[in-house]
Amino acid sequence: MRTLLLLRDLRTWPARRWAVAAAATVAFALLVAIPTDLVDTPVFGREIPPTWWAWPALLVSSVHGGLLVATYVDPLVDDAAPARRGGYAGGLLTFFAVGCPVCNKLVLLALGSAGALTWFEPVQPLLQVAAVGLLGWALLVRLRGERSCRLTPTPERSLHA
Repeated sequence: MRTLLLLRDLRTWPARRWAVAAAATVAFALLVAIPTDLVDTPVFGREIPPTWWAWPALLVSSVHGGLLVATYVDPLVDDAAPARRGGYAGGLLTFFAVGCPVCNKLVLLALGSAGALTWFEPVQPLLQVAAVGLLGWALLVRLRGERSCRLTPTPERSLHA
């Protein structure tokens, strides 16, 4: 129930926040899609084609990430460090989840190519679920903070904004 109230508060966001949310969503998607070769470029390549769920998963994470970034525009509450860490972790997990299992140098170093296919590839959907969970949690923490602790503008706060 509280989550629905928090999401309903999104309707009150100013146009500037929505513009930042849209731009951050696109930036998040491109920052993950280009190096994981979901968007074909001559710079990056994939040995294994993307899974059927890679694009939908990336889009869900991108929207969550974009909304999360927008909560930092004209924030109504002070910074919530745990939410920021959750956002970073969710973005990183999305990168590993939609990426090629044998193209990721860290995975290859840790598991080798056979291990990447045997152990890492089956875990990628779980990484994406964790990524969406972390991004959603971070967004809810930020929105909950705005709802419960609205700051009133003071001359000192206005000078530093």
